[in-house]
Amino acid sequence: MTKFLTDEQLVKQLREGNKRAFGEIYDRYWYKLFCISYHQVGSREESEELVHDIFESLWNKRSDTEIRNLATYLVIAMKYRVTNFIKSQITWRRYQEYLILNKIQETYSTDEIVQFSDLSRAVDEVMRKLPEKTSRVFQLSRFENRPVKDIAEELNISEKAVEYHITKSLKALRENLWMYYSSN
Repeated sequence: MTKFLTDEQLVKQLREGNKRAFGEIYDRYWYKLFCISYHQVGSREESEELVHDIFESLWNKRSDTEIRNLATYLVIAMKYRVTNFIKSQITWRRYQEYLILNKIQETYSTDEIVQFSDLSRAVDEVMRKLPEKTSRVFQLSRFENRPVKDIAEELNISEKAVEYHITKSLKALRENLWMYYSSN
């Protein structure tokens, strides 16, 4: 009987608490909402959960919600639900990253942190003493992980010159930072 009703008639019956009307709305729209969700979320389980949430909300708010166009209402509701889900996932991942970072920081002793800080300052000091081009080549090579060919093109020098500057930098670092070397 409800299969032949329009969306407007189903919404009217839904507002009155008709469970068959709700079932018909579910049957008509669950797959479309699932596809929208799955396209954005990429997980069958999460998409099914989001669709369930939409229909649960529709039923719980049936007497309070003004629905003019059922299909549009459900699609927009799903898009909002998916957006909120994705935002919550991003927040969750950031929180997990924060916990991991805190755990890493807790595992290093204060002495190790101070030593790393001292080493960083020493490296910066050696880099400042080098010729500007040598220092720049080293930064591009070691800190930005750029290939020799890219560095040569960017600085308009030969690949051999790039290798020379890297070798010169490494030699200066070895000579000036020997006290930080650990055989561990």
